[in-house]
Amino acid sequence: MPIVENTFGPYFTGGAPSAGTSEVQTLTIGGTPTGGTFKLALQGFTTAAITWSNVNATLIAAIDSALEALPSVGTGNVATTAGTVTAGIGTILLTFGGALANRAIGAATVADNAMTGTSPTAAVAVTTAGVNATARGARTGALLIRTDTGVHHANTGTAAAPTWTAL
Repeated sequence: MPIVENTFGPYFTGGAPSAGTSEVQTLTIGGTPTGGTFKLALQGFTTAAITWSNVNATLIAAIDSALEALPSVGTGNVATTAGTVTAGIGTILLTFGGALANRAIGAATVADNAMTGTSPTAAVAVTTAGVNATARGARTGALLIRTDTGVHHANTGTAAAPTWTAL
């Protein structure tokens, strides 16, 4: 008889299962940039040069496109939105979702700042730390057992965003 892999668990956890938290990072551009480029690095990969723009929508689209081109991010896995940015100076939010939802990402860094102007700066900080969902990747219907209480849970969510419902 062939061995069949059980892709529905059971999974085990020593405490209450977590739905996870999607990571949010804040890119802050300061000083008085007038042009030039910068690069961001994330999970061992570096973006192509991102051209600074004083048009918020243009700058945000350029950042989003550069991040989504990284093999560690991918299309649709980050939402780049305006925080306090005005004329290309201020904060821009990087919210990880899709295949990167409900997990710890690790802080992006500014790999190269070649912006021109008066003391232009760029820095990234983790605003909301990502938390890995318990048994992230478990298929809908998978079984999870709490080893501390013996309570059984079933994943009523998705593999990327498990929802552990007590049975």
